[in-house]
Amino acid sequence: MNKARFITLEGIDGAGKSTQLPLIEAALKSRGIDYLMTREPGGTPLGEKLREILLHQDMQPETEALLMFASRSEHLSQVIRPALERGTWVISDRFTDASFAYQGGGRGLDYEKLEMLEEWVHGGFQPDLTLLFDVPVEMARQRLMKNASLDRFEHERGTFFEKVRKAYLDRAARFPERFCLIDSSLPLEKINVKLEEIISMLCL
Repeated sequence: MNKARFITLEGIDGAGKSTQLPLIEAALKSRGIDYLMTREPGGTPLGEKLREILLHQDMQPETEALLMFASRSEHLSQVIRPALERGTWVISDRFTDASFAYQGGGRGLDYEKLEMLEEWVHGGFQPDLTLLFDVPVEMARQRLMKNASLDRFEHERGTFFEKVRKAYLDRAARFPERFCLIDSSLPLEKINVKLEEIISMLCL
């Protein structure tokens, strides 16, 4: 068996990540792979408390970024690294790319500050694969409007998400060896085929 993989899912709110998670889970199960599903912010008891604050309490962009990386530090030390070391694959709904997209692209925070935090918290450690679910902002907004309860990020205007989407695409262009871009506007069955192909390649 190949080494355990760390896979992250990224995309703007409404891109369909939550819908795709069961498809990835099914692909791993069918191959008998031991895996762990987690999320950011969150993933640990402390991280989940910080998640509630981050999603529902207004704050300065710098504070937001610092709390995101504080949660991530706990997540890495308590969940992600130990799981990988024992041979368990880790699938995380968001990771550091989200900070560059949301706090960097969306909030306009200096990327150099985020890079300093990235180096401090996890250095050269990066996901083996990042699945970027990309969808036009208008389509994502329509999907979100079906949700009765939105957090403060989901309440942001379309212009905010245009900046976030651009930051994600820029990041994918910068690290093409790690990113896999998936058109999340496609029918679910086509996305499922793509995800099956990706998991199969990782298992080789």
